[in-house]
Amino acid sequence: MNADQNRYFTHFKRRSCTNSITRQGLKPLANSLSPLKRTELIYSVHFSGLLLPARKFISGWVVNAIQNPAKFLCLVIAFYLDFSFCAIAATNSNQNPNPNEFPPNPLEIRTPDPLLPRTDRRRRLTDAERAALSAALEQLNTEAAAKLQAGDRVGAFEIWYRELRLRRYIGPLSEVQALGRVGAIALQQNSRPDVQIITKRLQTIQQELQKQPPVELELLRSLGTAYQQVNAPQLAVGVYEQILASARSQPDIPTLEATLLTLAQMNMSYFDYSKATDNYRELLRLASERSDRVKQIAYLKQLAYIYDQAKQHQMAIKTKQQLIELSRNEQDLMQVGELYLSIGANYEALGLLEQAAQNYQEAYISAYKGEMYNRAAEALQKLANLFQSNNQTEQALSVYQILVSVNALAKDSYGIMNAYDQIGKLYLSLNDFPQALNAFQRGLEIAKQLQYREAYFSQQIEQVTKQAP
Repeated sequence: MNADQNRYFTHFKRRSCTNSITRQGLKPLANSLSPLKRTELIYSVHFSGLLLPARKFISGWVVNAIQNPAKFLCLVIAFYLDFSFCAIAATNSNQNPNPNEFPPNPLEIRTPDPLLPRTDRRRRLTDAERAALSAALEQLNTEAAAKLQAGDRVGAFEIWYRELRLRRYIGPLSEVQALGRVGAIALQQNSRPDVQIITKRLQTIQQELQKQPPVELELLRSLGTAYQQVNAPQLAVGVYEQILASARSQPDIPTLEATLLTLAQMNMSYFDYSKATDNYRELLRLASERSDRVKQIAYLKQLAYIYDQAKQHQMAIKTKQQLIELSRNEQDLMQVGELYLSIGANYEALGLLEQAAQNYQEAYISAYKGEMYNRAAEALQKLANLFQSNNQTEQALSVYQILVSVNALAKDSYGIMNAYDQIGKLYLSLNDFPQALNAFQRGLEIAKQLQYREAYFSQQIEQVTKQAP
C-alpha cells in the first residue's frame, strides 16, 4: 500500500463505511481504487444528506464498473447504502412531518365516496339519488352527534366533514344549512380551526353565488344565518344588507321588515346601539304606516331601552311619552304606570326635579286607579326619596304618611315598618320628638309581629327618649 493510500485510511478509519468494508475482507478491493475515487465513494454514501452527490458519482462510474470486478462490487455496496438511506429518510419523513406544512382542508378531500353513484360524478344527481343521499347524510349527522356525545370529538368532526363534502351534490341550500349547523357546534366546542374552515367555505359559496345572480332569497337568508352561527357578524350583515336592497327595490315589505328585525337584534347583541336605533326607527315607520299598534309598541319599547342605555334621556322621554299614548288606547294601566316611573327617572337624571315629581305622581295615580297597590307604593317611595334628597322634609313626610296607607292596602308589613322608620327619622330631624317617638313605637309594634329589627326600633326609642326635653 502506497503512502497516499495509508494517509487515506488513517484519515477515515473511524468511518463506519470503511470499517464495514475492512471487516468483510474488502480492504484490498478498496486499496485498488485511486484515493480520489475512494474518497468520493465513501464520503458520498456515508452522509445521507448528500445522496445526490453519491448518485451523480455512481451514474458516471457505472459505464466502466463492469470491466473492473473490484469497482463493480463497490458499486453494488454504494447502491445498497443509497437505497438504505432513502428508506430511512422516507420513514423519518413519515414519522416526523414538517411542522410548517398545513394539513389538508377536510372539505376539499376528493376521495371518491361510496355514498355517491358509481357513474360519472360530474353529472347532476337525479331526484331519487338526491333523496337517497339526503337520508344517508342525516344518518351521518346522527352518528357524528353520537360520537361527540361519547366524547370522541375528532371522530365526530371527521363524519361531519364527510357529510359536508357530500352536501355539495345535493345543492347550495342544503350545504349552507349544514355548514351553519356544524359551524355552530364547532363554535360551541371552542374549535377555532373548524370554525375557520367552515367560514371560509361559506365565503367561497357566497362568491360563487355573486357570479350567478339573482340569488334565491331563501339561500341568502340561510347564508346570513350560517354566518351568525359561526360568529361572523360582519359577514352576516353584508348578506342581510343585500337582502334589504332587494326587498326595497321590489318592494317586499314582509322581507324588509323581517330582515330589519334580524339586523336590529344582531346590532343589539353586539351593543351597536347606533345601528340598532336606525333599524328600529325604520321598523317603527313601517308599523305606523300600517297602523299596527302591537308592533309600534314593541319597536318603541326597544328604542326606549336603547336611549336609556345610551343615557339619551330626552329621546327616551319622547319615546316613552309616545308609548303612554298607545298604551292608554290599549287600556294598559300597568304599562302606563311603569312608563311614568321611567320618565320620572329620566327627568331626575337631567336634574329636572319638578318634572320628575310630576311623573312619579302620575305613576302613583295610574297604579292606584288600577288597584295595583305595590306599584303605587313604588311610585310613592321614589317621590319620597326625591323630596328627601332635596331637603324637602315636609313634602317627604306627607308622602310617607300616604305610603303607610298604601302599603296597608298592599298588605306589605315590611313596607309599613320601613315607612314608620323614615317618618321617625324625618320628625327627629325637625326636633319633633313626640312625633318621632310615636313613629318609632308604631314601627316597633310591626317589628315584633315580624320578629325583625326589634332591637333597632328599641334603640331608636331609647335615643329619642333621652333627647326629648
